[in-house]
Amino acid sequence: MNDDTLAATAGRDPARQSGAVNPPVVRASTIAFPTVAALEAAEARKLDAPYYGRNGTPTAFAFEEAAAALEGGYRAVTLASGKAAVLAALTAFVESGSHMLVTDSAYGPTRAYCSGFLERFGVETTFYDPCVGAGIAALIRPETQLVFAESPGSLTFEVQDIPALAAAAHAAGCPLIVDNSWASPVFCKPLALGADVSIQAATKYIGGHSDLMLGAVSTTRGLHERVRKAAFALGAPAGPDDIYLAHRGMRTLPVRMRRHMESGLAVARWLRARPQVARVLYPALEGDPGHALWRRDFSGAGGLFGVELAPGPKRAVAALLDGLELFAMGFSWGGYESLAIPVDPAPLRSAPRAGAGPMLRLHVGLEDPGDLIADLAAGLERYDAARGGPEAAA
Repeated sequence: MNDDTLAATAGRDPARQSGAVNPPVVRASTIAFPTVAALEAAEARKLDAPYYGRNGTPTAFAFEEAAAALEGGYRAVTLASGKAAVLAALTAFVESGSHMLVTDSAYGPTRAYCSGFLERFGVETTFYDPCVGAGIAALIRPETQLVFAESPGSLTFEVQDIPALAAAAHAAGCPLIVDNSWASPVFCKPLALGADVSIQAATKYIGGHSDLMLGAVSTTRGLHERVRKAAFALGAPAGPDDIYLAHRGMRTLPVRMRRHMESGLAVARWLRARPQVARVLYPALEGDPGHALWRRDFSGAGGLFGVELAPGPKRAVAALLDGLELFAMGFSWGGYESLAIPVDPAPLRSAPRAGAGPMLRLHVGLEDPGDLIADLAAGLERYDAARGGPEAAA
């Protein structure tokens, strides 16, 4: 089926739901069984069916069915947040003495979990250049247990060569895990590109309305049980109300993603021509270093991208952002609203980035792009004024 049809229909069975179009919200901790035999049968299948609230309710299983269908995976598992989804995916494959290869452009909390938490338990992480491609084979050791990619990368938006990473990882007997939150399952299919595990921070585009926390991990057939066991052991189940909202958000995901891309490109192209902007970091833009890989492996782009400004002091960045009327300042992204925050990738990278100007991260929402451009135009005028004019430096 086309993604538009999958998003509208997957995980929905009115006959199973007394005729209701949408799967109902089932809130449960205890699941009751009529006989000892029924209880024991459920316990034997506890990773696949309602047994205890922590391993899922009908609400969760319906959403997982839909998430896996849209990702092109065998099964999916839900967790309480995107970060919890990353934790489950990583801990499913490592133990003391293991080594991981994790992209240097990973989401900050992912990096912190690797170098701060897992390191305490004897798991070593090497943060690799996100543009390494097939060269990652030289970094794989006998004790390497997984390769973790995020494409495009957090804050700096490098596109990774997923097929090349998959080939190298599989040759060494390692799974490839990909954080696919930026593109959503509509615009990228990591499992079809060779990955074994695909992660969604469903808090973002799948939910789409900035009102829930949820993570989803979709896998190929052979790895699902391993990931689900790790998720069950972590004890971070998603709440049924958040799952319901995410499933509802999924119904309009393809339509919203197309609008995010259309508006994102309009705003990014306008910004790239501004004298106050040194560069725009957005793989969907012609001329971006990752554009060729993006065209090969993606069918669209999210509305999230980076902007490097011409050199200017912190007070000028504050003048730009503080006066914005349509771009709110706040963390996360993927909702209907536009967001803008200052960012500094340096503390989250092993290698320094090129460029001297301050950086912003923008999320282009569902507002009219002309109105968003007008808001940014006024902000860039304030930036110029605060830094002493268009020719001024920091």
